[in-house]
Amino acid sequence: MSTVDIVALGELLVDMFPEELGRTLAEVTAFHPKPGGAPANVAVAVARLGLRSAFIGKVGDDAFGHHLAHVVAAEGVDVRGMRYDRRARTPLAFIAKPDVNHYEILFYRNPGADMRLKPSELDQAILRAARAFHFGSISLIHQPSRSATLAAAEMARAAGALVSFDVNYRPDLWSRAAARARVRTTIPYVSLLKVNEVEAEILTGTSDPFAASEALLEMGPALCVVTLGPQGSVFRVAEGAEYVPAFEVETADATGCGDAYIAGLLCRLVTEPQGWRSALTVARMREIVRYASAVAALTATVVGVIPALPTTAQVAEFLAQRATA
Repeated sequence: MSTVDIVALGELLVDMFPEELGRTLAEVTAFHPKPGGAPANVAVAVARLGLRSAFIGKVGDDAFGHHLAHVVAAEGVDVRGMRYDRRARTPLAFIAKPDVNHYEILFYRNPGADMRLKPSELDQAILRAARAFHFGSISLIHQPSRSATLAAAEMARAAGALVSFDVNYRPDLWSRAAARARVRTTIPYVSLLKVNEVEAEILTGTSDPFAASEALLEMGPALCVVTLGPQGSVFRVAEGAEYVPAFEVETADATGCGDAYIAGLLCRLVTEPQGWRSALTVARMREIVRYASAVAALTATVVGVIPALPTTAQVAEFLAQRATA
């Protein structure tokens, strides 16, 4: 099998976006269905940025599941690793946005089909062909998806892939204590760890992104990134750490910006001529994080996630305009 640049594993679901901004979940009057799920968003973002991506996960053998598979495949994502479950539905996530930079999420998955992915259902050929493997913590919450996720990560790592982990903590699904324990046991096995400021504090006990990234890097990753929303992000490698400001844009919807950011990071890392480890210097990571920030910024300018994800040309034009300015 030919090489796949980035394989993402996890949830593919229906995001129910609110009709109105500035209201809580209980106050929203109507919702609109859109494709979602953080790992699936990453796979689509990678394809939009011109690389080869694949998605592994399970959806219900229902109208929503087949529609989602069609949408993702139409974006150029390899979906041979997707599985369909007749005993569980495709999950839903209801979203409210009290303001453009914050959102509430309520999941309907009891159980969701994504929770039922088994190790025996993994597409081993795709995993062994991956240059990078990406996953989040939602698939670590329940069995058998937890065992499937860890088995996939180990398979990809054994084949030489960069292993990427976005914590993506969802308080509606599990407690801080449970998340902290399980995530901390997973961190030593990954190459790239991405957390936001809340997750960094849950895992390390400090709200200082520099101190948190130092503590997290000591757990085993080669690269740690702490995202700070519209304030930017902090990255840390063995050589040191640095803050990179975000680009100022007219934000329409911040949903999915973290997924776009990690896709930008991964795309740059796996295309390094001398391999991704050669990029782990402060000077090179400054450039790579700036690129990832541009991908996230463009995503914030359009409502929804998949419709908002930019192409390589759009990112290049955005960066060129900012350089000129």
